[in-house]
Amino acid sequence: MYIENNMDNIIQNLGFDGFFESHCKELQIGQDCIARIIAEHKGMYYVKNYKGELQARITGKQMFAAGSREDYPAVGDWVVISMIDNTQAIIEQILPRKTVIKKTAVSRKSTDRMKSQIIAANVDIAFVVESVDRDFSLNRFERYFALIEDGNAEPAIILNKVDLISKEDLDDKIGQIQNRFKDCTIIPMSTKTLEGLDSLEKSLYFGKTYCFLGSSGVGKSSLINALIGQDIAKTGAIGQGNERGKHVTTHREMYFLNNGGVVIDNPGMREVGLANLGAGTLSIFDEIEDIALRCKFTDCTHIHESGCAVREALDCDAVDKEKYDNFIRMKKEAEHYEMTDYEKHNKEKQFGKYVKKSLERMKEFE
Repeated sequence: MYIENNMDNIIQNLGFDGFFESHCKELQIGQDCIARIIAEHKGMYYVKNYKGELQARITGKQMFAAGSREDYPAVGDWVVISMIDNTQAIIEQILPRKTVIKKTAVSRKSTDRMKSQIIAANVDIAFVVESVDRDFSLNRFERYFALIEDGNAEPAIILNKVDLISKEDLDDKIGQIQNRFKDCTIIPMSTKTLEGLDSLEKSLYFGKTYCFLGSSGVGKSSLINALIGQDIAKTGAIGQGNERGKHVTTHREMYFLNNGGVVIDNPGMREVGLANLGAGTLSIFDEIEDIALRCKFTDCTHIHESGCAVREALDCDAVDKEKYDNFIRMKKEAEHYEMTDYEKHNKEKQFGKYVKKSLERMKEFE
């Protein structure tokens, strides 16, 4: 009985909750067979279960069956494993994901120009980190929010390096955010002076999983070091020539806080590509979407049509101009990715017809 209770406490500390418990019962999987992906590095997975950390790999069958990169395990996933020995395991199955944050990455292959990349799986809250001195951008916040909300996670904001600006400038930036994003959690802090660290710690709860997203150099790894109280995550100085952050974090990794919270650190992202977002799913623009319902044409692009309620609201200053511009930009981008997927599906369909006709012709000569 003690062993079972101890096992329950350990996996709950890893973020195991009722969602995954119900799937384990449905699949008739015991908790002694599950583990969580805590890191992925050069094709090797690292998992953690009630016994400790293990190196793990997927089976050849899984590789063969995978239709895309999303079918592979990602940091944050809960997986079913079989033990090889006390240090190694085989990943047999990925449990259904509660949330999944992903972006569109540009592939070098001409046949697969755009592909989605999982940033983190099973995250409850994703903190978008921006430094107030050089990285502050409301439009970038909106892009991250689109990824996070599309993945069914909750977004929040960390404004880092507040020691570098005046209180007046900080209040102005917070006001801009509050005007653009209603009811969003904002935590101003400094990893140098540790101002705001208490507020961040109070926002992280036992058994919940969080991740830090943002550009290189905004201080994501420094935040993790401050939360843990020691230098575990690698950090680097800002480049002197161009003031750009260095990509010190090269892979995704999970860290465990003293209060039982779980945080995933991510490499800095130069671009925030929208992955598989339908044109109507940008929930961060609900205000504009509601106005769009009054447009004269149901397929209104909100750019040049007469009777466009969005344009009328823009002319009356009822819609923020910068938010409108970002809405149109992201809507076009989402439609482009959506069209790319359609064209790919159509190409596969045409190829299938070609194969079918070829087989029919071959039968005629048998």
